Amino acid sequence: MAFPRMVRVRQTFPRPRVVDIPRAVAETLAAAGVPIKRGDTVAVGAGSRGIANIDVIVGATVTWLKDCGARPFIFPAMGSHGGGTPEGQLSVLAHYGITEATMGCPLRATMEVVRVGEALDLPVWLDRWASEADWIGLVNRVKPHTDFKGSIESGLFKMMTIGLGKYKGAIQYHRANIHHGYEKVITAVGRQMLAKVPLGFGLGIVENGYDETARLEAFTAATLEEGERRLLKDAREWMARLPFSPMDVLIVEEIGKNISGAGMDTNVIGRPSNPHEPFPADPKILWIVALDLTEESYGNATGIGNADFTTRKLVDKIDMKATLINCITACAPNGAKVPATYDTDREAIETALSCIGLTPPERARVIRIKNTLMIGEIEISEAYLPELAQRPDLTPLGDPVSLAFDAGGRLRPLSLTR
Repeated sequence: MAFPRMVRVRQTFPRPRVVDIPRAVAETLAAAGVPIKRGDTVAVGAGSRGIANIDVIVGATVTWLKDCGARPFIFPAMGSHGGGTPEGQLSVLAHYGITEATMGCPLRATMEVVRVGEALDLPVWLDRWASEADWIGLVNRVKPHTDFKGSIESGLFKMMTIGLGKYKGAIQYHRANIHHGYEKVITAVGRQMLAKVPLGFGLGIVENGYDETARLEAFTAATLEEGERRLLKDAREWMARLPFSPMDVLIVEEIGKNISGAGMDTNVIGRPSNPHEPFPADPKILWIVALDLTEESYGNATGIGNADFTTRKLVDKIDMKATLINCITACAPNGAKVPATYDTDREAIETALSCIGLTPPERARVIRIKNTLMIGEIEISEAYLPELAQRPDLTPLGDPVSLAFDAGGRLRPLSLTR
């Protein structure tokens, strides 16, 4: 088969950046009027997403608390992730560089929860270790959610709901989402948490389209809801996007939980990970080929169901138990469906190109990305060149070249310059 020739392109997105992260963390926590006093114990919740500089941000938060005379410890606030076990969740944090040695404070993990209130006629659950602290602090990224659209999506309110509720809460709330809708559940449970538990602060993180820390802002319980809604607007404005639509084929070199909770960010690929709420089908992609699973996913291939073609090397890495725990907890079993599987990258891509209709493969509209988190540099096929000339936000980085495969049929990976 004749493959389309590809051109390396650099995209230009808004690029606000935090230069000195520890200083920014300390300044925003100090400015927020956090009520924590000397001697107080503070449970600092950290999640399981691939957040840029998360170890630096959490570490700076712990340092600031210790400088104030408080006694912080870190606990996993990640619902059912890490296989739904304390050991698995500590392992996830360790992979992100969050350990007792690196943070300089204890880590405490449990799947036990206590009931702290009620919302939508459902109990509100809180991690047992967090319930025993004088204060709770949350550190999380604020971004568009992969399942729904609203004025509050993925961020501190979601962490108060799914993260603090552990496995028991995650199952309950995802089921409630089917009846009430995601935003209503997250908002109702989050407000109950703010009313019933001693939330000392929430530290919101916003990233730019280059997977860099763009803003850090701390809130108290009184300012958190308004603040998160404001940060979400920034996150949506700065979010990276694919430059063209429609596409015949999108080649994704890797998917993974460290890239997106949905394996591939549905805001980038325009395919929902959950069937229960409407989701904008933009961009329009005929076929998606997913080639590999990141090691940081620990076999959790949630979101593989959004691909149409994949490879044996990816499928062989899947821990189906961990994947199903995640997908069934979210009431989205389609996320675990394994697509048509081929022995090599070449076969998977060839098959996708054979299913695009009457367009010759060499003239197909194809985009190739490392993953949905890193799309500042991508490859586009020659079919897009007339449009490329009209786009000042896109810079070609070379001449068209053929897709390069090794002797075993494996696509040679993108070598990004950023």
